[in-house]
Amino acid sequence: MPKDLTLTYDALNEERTFSEGDTLTGTVTMCLKKDTKVKSLFVKLKAEANVRWTEEIGDEAYYIPNAHRRYFKLKQFLIPENTKDTEISKGNHSYKFSINIPSGSLPSSFHGAHGRIVYRLEAKLSRSWRLDSNVKQEINFASKAISSLLMTRQVGQVDKDVGIFSKRSVHMEVFVESGVCAPGQTLAVIVKVKNTSSKDMTPKFSLNQYVTYRAQGFTKFDCGEICKLVGEVIEKKSEKTVTCALKIPPDTILSIQNCEMLSVEYNFKRAAASWDNGCEKGNR
Repeated sequence: MPKDLTLTYDALNEERTFSEGDTLTGTVTMCLKKDTKVKSLFVKLKAEANVRWTEEIGDEAYYIPNAHRRYFKLKQFLIPENTKDTEISKGNHSYKFSINIPSGSLPSSFHGAHGRIVYRLEAKLSRSWRLDSNVKQEINFASKAISSLLMTRQVGQVDKDVGIFSKRSVHMEVFVESGVCAPGQTLAVIVKVKNTSSKDMTPKFSLNQYVTYRAQGFTKFDCGEICKLVGEVIEKKSEKTVTCALKIPPDTILSIQNCEMLSVEYNFKRAAASWDNGCEKGNR
């Protein structure tokens, strides 16, 4: 059975993202089986952030209420709300809408384990003697304030002694060409290795996402691996400089540092250096 109310919006780019100051346009279509008295028809765009999780103390669990913020709520009436119902003939009726997203610093869309930032578009139809009909869609918001992935570590080095009875060591320096990157971008990772051990070794790296949630004076952290990279083998008793290509997944979300309830940042780290015999491993 077809829906009596549908909602579509016009994309501004291939990624279907919106940013501060953009104009969101689209169409609301209602399908009426008979002549109907309509109280109102409107479209609404709102942006909200929510954070929530459970803190355990002893044998009891204490629930932390929502930390919540509404950034804006914008409404446009397509059929005005008034004291008398508007008579609409049966059939399909389409209504264009246009909503200007506010300027200023707004955080990017985000869905995490303990919080989210959501930009939601909604159309609502009110009729006499009928339940309201509504339809909702999320839009993907990409902030202009922070339009990249910010990494907290771009340069580092590690020394690792290998073996128990014989002294062997590996010295590794890692350089990332930029402290900022974009989803879908390829980063050049330069690795300088001095392997004085008697074993071949393989450098490994990962890009990790760190999320910090804040609510009512409590803080909670979450970490996840976004992507990883395995470099080429560095032969025993050798020195070598290699350049590796790290591809950032195109669906990686942007850094968030302009929301008081949650923040998202990225850390490039040396994950491990594995040796060819499979039983000796060095950690960062």
